[in-house]
Amino acid sequence: MSMNRESKKKIFTLPGEIIKNRSLIWSLSKNDFKKRYAGSYLGAIWAMVQPVVTVLLYYIVFDKIFQSRSEAMAGDVPIPYVLFLTAGLVPWFYFSESLNHGTQALTEYSYLVKKVVFNIDILPVIKVVAATFIHLFFAFVLLIVACIYRYYPSVYTIQMIYYSFCMFMLVLALCYTTSALMVFFKDLAQIIQIALQIGMWATPILWNIGRLSKTAQFFIKINPVCYIVNGYRTSVCSTAWFFEDMPYTIYFWCFVTVFMLIGRAVFNKLKIHFADVL
Repeated sequence: MSMNRESKKKIFTLPGEIIKNRSLIWSLSKNDFKKRYAGSYLGAIWAMVQPVVTVLLYYIVFDKIFQSRSEAMAGDVPIPYVLFLTAGLVPWFYFSESLNHGTQALTEYSYLVKKVVFNIDILPVIKVVAATFIHLFFAFVLLIVACIYRYYPSVYTIQMIYYSFCMFMLVLALCYTTSALMVFFKDLAQIIQIALQIGMWATPILWNIGRLSKTAQFFIKINPVCYIVNGYRTSVCSTAWFFEDMPYTIYFWCFVTVFMLIGRAVFNKLKIHFADVL
């Protein structure tokens, strides 16, 4: 069944809704971030401890214990493997954290969904913004690791802001579909967990895509997260701009646009049933 005129109109109203509710989104995002660690002695500091411990573990395992294994996985990567790995983990953790929490936006905030006056369209946005707080610190850790290996910030490092925005839009587009379906199909959360485990190995995070054939690289790059992972590495360790590979950039934004349209359509189609099911 085709969407009616009102549904089509709502698909394109998201930017206006975010701007209109920006203060509410910011406030709820901060509260969402804080309540994850409510009751613990260190509070939100735990969110900062995890990326540091993760980087240290990979440094010990791959740079000190299994140095030959890391060289085999990285192939001809001209940068230290730990830096190569960290630059891939930073966007991936942002993606997985945002998708996991964004998928549960409606079920977690069910009390807001049942309020007639509340605009539930902003709930996935709140979850992704909350995940961004952790990502910002993790990005800072990446810059520190880069400096340790003498890859100091340059004008190209600014592109990390662009690629962070790319990830924000990508995961938000996906969350509009997943959060809506999660209301009716609770097992979706487990399916996403499995998909993320597979996706981490299917994305060139631990290994170098340059070791593959041109045909294999083409299929790997269909994954839009690959565009962002490569972008983070370029921002920190290279001297190239994102627009130098314009065909891949156009593909990425076409992918995001299509999935945003699908997500908004699914969300708006199912939203009238949310309060009844929850």
